[in-house]
Amino acid sequence: MTDLASGFAAGEMRDGRGGWGAMSAVAQSMRELLERIGHRAPEPPRGQSIWDLSPEEVRQSVASFERLVAALAEAGPGAAGGGLDTGLHDRQAHQMSPRVDEAPAAAAARWEPGADRSGGMPFPDLTQKDGGASQRVVNGGKSAEHSHEGPMSRRYFGTDGVRGRANATLTADLALRVGMAAGLVFSRGEHRHRVVIGKDTRLSGYMLETALVAGFTSVGMDVFLLGPMPTPAVGMLTRSMRADLGVMISASHNPFDDNGIKLFGPDGYKLSDEVEREIESLVGQNLSKKLAKPAEIGRAKRLEGVHARYIEYAKGTLPRNQSFEGMRVVVDCAHGAAYRVAPEALWELGADVISIGVEPDGLNINRDVGSTATAALSAKVREVRADIGIALDGDADRVILIDEKGHVVDGDQLMAVVAESFKVDGRLSRNGIVATVMSNLGLERYLAGEGIELARTAVGDRYVLERMRQGGYNVGGEQSGHLILSDYSTTGDGLVAALQVLAVVARSGKPVSEVCHRFEPMPQILKNVRYGSGKPLENEAVKKAIAHGEQRLSNTGRLLIRPSGTEPVIRVMGEGEDRELVETVVDSVIDALQRVAA
Repeated sequence: MTDLASGFAAGEMRDGRGGWGAMSAVAQSMRELLERIGHRAPEPPRGQSIWDLSPEEVRQSVASFERLVAALAEAGPGAAGGGLDTGLHDRQAHQMSPRVDEAPAAAAARWEPGADRSGGMPFPDLTQKDGGASQRVVNGGKSAEHSHEGPMSRRYFGTDGVRGRANATLTADLALRVGMAAGLVFSRGEHRHRVVIGKDTRLSGYMLETALVAGFTSVGMDVFLLGPMPTPAVGMLTRSMRADLGVMISASHNPFDDNGIKLFGPDGYKLSDEVEREIESLVGQNLSKKLAKPAEIGRAKRLEGVHARYIEYAKGTLPRNQSFEGMRVVVDCAHGAAYRVAPEALWELGADVISIGVEPDGLNINRDVGSTATAALSAKVREVRADIGIALDGDADRVILIDEKGHVVDGDQLMAVVAESFKVDGRLSRNGIVATVMSNLGLERYLAGEGIELARTAVGDRYVLERMRQGGYNVGGEQSGHLILSDYSTTGDGLVAALQVLAVVARSGKPVSEVCHRFEPMPQILKNVRYGSGKPLENEAVKKAIAHGEQRLSNTGRLLIRPSGTEPVIRVMGEGEDRELVETVVDSVIDALQRVAA
């Protein structure tokens, strides 16, 4: 057993790619501890690492490692000899414990605000990249680093749940294990536990939904299937139905061959990093001893009428007498999750509705439609002489509008409309809103002129929401169309945001092109570079190009360079008063990155 464990530790430390990530510190400590008691960890064969092990060998090594931790903990501090951290044993035995056997009262206490939810070490995922958002922002020659991951990099969860290519990195097996692990973490108390599961229209949704059902029911959770529903609807129904957990199967605006698993807590909010890490600590473990007894296996049923519940909820965010009678609206549902609910809600509010992107076939979600491809919607608005076009993405948590002239109205303009409307109505808390570093400087200047503060965060709706909850803001969003109105929703809600803007337009009696054009945006250039592996931003030539770009922009603009949290892409954004200069700076950085990435 000791040979297995020490060999595992040696193999882990030899792995040049840091494959075991979060376990590296423990493995190093164990290696030192073994040497203190006279057992030197053997070197693995040349070229061998954990990447050469079969899944069964990995499981055996981890099991041996855990047994060694427990044995050393029983041996006590004397086993290590003097001078070594004798608190290692208890601390790491505690961290390795799944912690699902604790008393219900103790488990519940860990979920109170501010409670210690530590424990559980992420099992490595050999396929998915780290999801942490790390961003370098240069503004007026000054730079700042934003990092939202601690020293333990996560292997399953990225910036928006678990995401990957369907049936490649995101498999039925992984979904099964995520369902089991999440079910165990959220099985608190003596009541019958329940989880609601929604999805968008991707073909792989059937596979992942079935696997998740198996995982949750195997640990005793009852499952309620919602079918295709917007992400915000899942958050709302999780709270409304008093579920212990909510799940949305979606990769948002990505193509059909990607998919993802987003988890919501019983309060309807996406899970914190700490809770996601706790789930990760169980995903790779052998959970056979934690399965429910045959008589306690969960049940699954498909719910009817949930679409009507969400439609009534969305309509309820408007004044009781609000009507869109006389307005012609084209809505593009991206062949996604809102293909039924969005047209129905608009029609019930009195609008003349023309729908596109409402014929999902499992493969066409987001293809040439939706909030990331607005050309079809723009053409349709002009063709039918509509007053407005509404573009949702695949899971309907973001929205982009098209005015009557066919021009795009992005998230920055929408935030300006909603912020000013809320302020006039006395509904704007903190007299400010939250946006990301990507939002245009024109928005910040416009809001300042209206006496409204703009607080900025790193890119990602989870970071916007985090800042909103910390600071007491009730309006936040992203330029890409995520609008979070926390008086109503626990996440971005494209339909609800569109209804708020439509209400402003209806009350004003003016065209959308006038109501929704609140400021002239500063020239902003955004380009992406896809890379295969490595860390291009650490290359000296790239660093030099970035430094030169900073110098050229000086105090007239800003430069933002950040890796995506969901795909191997580096995004370069420049902004300033001189568009030609901004484009030159961005292109120079892009050229340097492409040479490294090639």
